[in-house]
Amino acid sequence: MLASNGSLIAAYVVFGVVGYVLVAFAYFGIFRKADQPVWGAFVPVVNIYFLLKTVGRPWWWLLIMLFVPCLNVIFYLIVAYDLAKSFGHGVAFWIGLIFLSIIFLYILGYGSSTYRGPSAGSPAGAGYPPPPSPA
Repeated sequence: MLASNGSLIAAYVVFGVVGYVLVAFAYFGIFRKADQPVWGAFVPVVNIYFLLKTVGRPWWWLLIMLFVPCLNVIFYLIVAYDLAKSFGHGVAFWIGLIFLSIIFLYILGYGSSTYRGPSAGSPAGAGYPPPPSPA
């Protein structure tokens, strides 16, 4: 019985490490496009900080996302929406980031999506080029 518990723990550790590495490589591609330090994708907690910088949210959101249960889920939804907007995508892509996160993170990091700048911070959506002036 003890051996089966040990193998179960080992399986959790292996799946956890594999899952973390998959997400880290997705963040690697996103940070590369957003001109953030790519080494930050592989460091726990630091990757959330650089993700917040990528979407234009303040650093103190990191504290809320780490230490406030329930509210961190709401903040993640906001950050995911800002991430979709920062790459020029809309609500449908945001829903994809929520339900199929790893796939849509890889689409952002390694697909044809281009980083347009941080979307949070201004009502018009910072990072987008201004509209052309009428001629």
